[in-house]
Amino acid sequence: MNQTHDGAGGARAEGSTGGAHAATASGAPDMINRAADGAHVTIDRLAHQAAPVVQKLQEQLDEAGERLHERADQVGALGRQWREGLRSSVREHPLTTIVAALALGALIARLSR
Repeated sequence: MNQTHDGAGGARAEGSTGGAHAATASGAPDMINRAADGAHVTIDRLAHQAAPVVQKLQEQLDEAGERLHERADQVGALGRQWREGLRSSVREHPLTTIVAALALGALIARLSR
C-alpha cells in the first residue's frame, strides 16, 4: 500500500480500497438525495390521506363541544328552577322549612357521631 501526502501534511492510503471508498463517497450525496425525496413523497402522501380524517375529527369535536354547552345550559336552567322552587316553598311555608331544617340538622349530627 502506498502513502501519499495531501496538501495539509497528512498521509492517506492509496490502493485498491481507496478507489472504492472514493466511489462510495461520491455516490453518497445522490443516495441521500434519493432517500430524502422518497421520504418527502411518503410524508406528503400520508399527510394527504390524514387530512380528511383530521377534518372529520375536528367536526366531531366541534359538535361534541356544542352539545356539551347545550347540556351545561340545561343543567344551569334546572338549577335555577330548583332554587326558585325552594325559595318559593320557604316563602309559602316558613315554619315547615324551619322544622325540616332542624330535623335534617339533627339527623346529620346523629349520623356523624
